[in-house]
Amino acid sequence: MTQTPAVRRVQSDSPWEEQFGFARGVEAGDRVLVGGTMPFVGTTLYGEGDPYEQAKTAFSNALAALKEFGLGAGSVVRTRMYLTHTRDVDAVARAHKEFFDAVRPAATVVVVSGFVDSRVLVEVELEAFRGA
Repeated sequence: MTQTPAVRRVQSDSPWEEQFGFARGVEAGDRVLVGGTMPFVGTTLYGEGDPYEQAKTAFSNALAALKEFGLGAGSVVRTRMYLTHTRDVDAVARAHKEFFDAVRPAATVVVVSGFVDSRVLVEVELEAFRGA
């Protein structure tokens, strides 16, 4: 993939990256953006039916993308959580707190009608700042 000094991209093992033509993470200057990350490792869904386990896996996957840029949870300044059911808010909040309680990023929770795989209950995005 073409790289410029100001923008760097990393891929993961997600099959959707190739299908849709996107990168898991993009670094632009001091910002690193991690796109929508679901609770898959390769093609295996983790935590089927369990929003807490799905959120933990999705956050772990997103943080793994940040690690490719030399960053971790302490650099996260914004999170976005997409859920298919309002009943799952407490479970996803618990997972979010475990990862980010000490960091306290700006956070958004949105309820959506569904994802590309109907078994998915949670998808997350992260934004990090290298100067954090």
